[in-house]
Amino acid sequence: MNKILGIAGSLRRESFNRAVLNTLAEGREIEIFDISSIPLYNADQDGEHPPDPVRKFKDAIAASAGLLVVSPEYNYGIPGVLKNALDWASRPGYQSVLKGKKVAIITCSMATTGGARAQASIRECFYACLAEVVPYPEVAIPTVHTKVENGRLTDAKSLELAEGLIKTLQ
Repeated sequence: MNKILGIAGSLRRESFNRAVLNTLAEGREIEIFDISSIPLYNADQDGEHPPDPVRKFKDAIAASAGLLVVSPEYNYGIPGVLKNALDWASRPGYQSVLKGKKVAIITCSMATTGGARAQASIRECFYACLAEVVPYPEVAIPTVHTKVENGRLTDAKSLELAEGLIKTLQ
């Protein structure tokens, strides 16, 4: 079970975060899961028979050796679509597919902060789910719009840091 599950925290087709994730997945056992079909969390739909996209998401997490999350920062925090997906995956509480799962987080932003504030809130969310968040290296890619060309991350330093993070999952 060496496969890593990759999740982009942005739904935008031309997302810089998706470009970073796609670049890192090249030549690696990283399966990218599109969270766009996951419905808004509703406890009435939770339980033994969740919506099909939720079941597929949880199954993909369970089958992976770890998660690689690449996310933007929205209003100093975690994007709603990513938080929603994690809310579904976190059930049942303290016994979910996230419990004990290794998680590596990369944030990217057009700002000079690289999404560092989002990284903190994403980490906190995974801690609450009892996941094993990789503490180092912390990878936040600032001014990402200058480091992605033709849908690929091309910045050597960012690639080096991200590749070091991925090694912690293997």
